[in-house]
Amino acid sequence: MSGKYLHLAVIFKGENLNYGESVGNILSLKKVASEGKNFSYISRQALRYDMVRMLREMYGYEWATVDREGGVVQFSTNSSIKDFPEIDFFGYMKTAQGSKIRKAVVRLTNAVSLEPFHNELDFSTNKGLADRISLQNDIYQTEIHRSHYCYTLTCSLDEIGKDEIDGIDLPGAEKVKRLQALMNVIKLLYRDIKGKRENLSPLFVIGGIYEAGNPFFYNRIKLSFTKDKTLIDAQMLNAVLKTQVLKKTVEDQTALGYVNGEFTNIDSINVPQRGDIEDFFKWLNQKVANHYNG
Repeated sequence: MSGKYLHLAVIFKGENLNYGESVGNILSLKKVASEGKNFSYISRQALRYDMVRMLREMYGYEWATVDREGGVVQFSTNSSIKDFPEIDFFGYMKTAQGSKIRKAVVRLTNAVSLEPFHNELDFSTNKGLADRISLQNDIYQTEIHRSHYCYTLTCSLDEIGKDEIDGIDLPGAEKVKRLQALMNVIKLLYRDIKGKRENLSPLFVIGGIYEAGNPFFYNRIKLSFTKDKTLIDAQMLNAVLKTQVLKKTVEDQTALGYVNGEFTNIDSINVPQRGDIEDFFKWLNQKVANHYNG
């Protein structure tokens, strides 16, 4: 079997996607500082939640059972990767009967905005309800940010469906089924927040199956803007694609998918294997099946 690690980077566009603590009457977005600027982000925990939720909605994969043995909310001792893809993908810690820890096999990063946050605020009131009972309505403000975002996912294929602690090794067909379900969720991902539904499905995705576990495209995707164009930093991506991994380059093992009309310089990225978003996931799912079928 050639290739052991699945890695991809996703760009999507959204607005007001993850909030932190309120400061006074201002509802604050989660933010991180870099290069002297602030960028909003969706935490990897929030992405994980929505992926697990959609695995349940679309495929009937139940949430792993939890309990409070030992006074801590954690996965129950009888939850195993055989029954719950959630902990197969994202790991577990069980301490009720001795410490059992299985690290995450699927690693997510935060989805960080690719455009700086400019301290924009939305001014709101609850007038519609307050007027019904002749009360003075409350005034509050919400930080807002509409931007492209990018996150990455890295997965060790040879660890999917295996748990040495519980002595489990699932059949190859089940491993393929689970991973292809996860890829389909990523393709269709959405998020419900503050009364609205946001589309987190990819506008651009790049990745493949590699012989090293490096997250090659993490922190390697940047955008620039002109009056009428949105450009991906092709020079930075092309430098990554030249990276030698054993006997192959990253380029040899990579494909990309994109939505027409969003980015104007896709042809500048040196990836021969390209197409629309559906083509990319069909290609990747076939690579996954080939890996486990030998």
